[in-house]
Amino acid sequence: MSKLHLVFGGRVDDPRGLDFSNLEALDVVGFYEDYASAEKAWRSAAQRSVDDAEMKYVVVHLHRLLEPDKT
Repeated sequence: MSKLHLVFGGRVDDPRGLDFSNLEALDVVGFYEDYASAEKAWRSAAQRSVDDAEMKYVVVHLHRLLEPDKT
C-alpha cells in the first residue's frame, strides 16, 4: 500500500492550533503517495496564503490512520 498523505487547509481560530473555523470551506489541495510530494504541495499552498495569519495548511499521514500498527 502507498503511504498516502492528504494536504488541506483553511481558516483557523488560533494559528497555533488546528481548530478550523469552517469545515465546509476547507481547501483540499490533494492526495499524495509520498511525503516529499505532499510537502511540496503544502509549501506551495502555504506560500499562497503567507500574508493571511488565519489560513493554515497541514499534511495528514493517512497511511497511519488506515494501518496504525505500521509506520
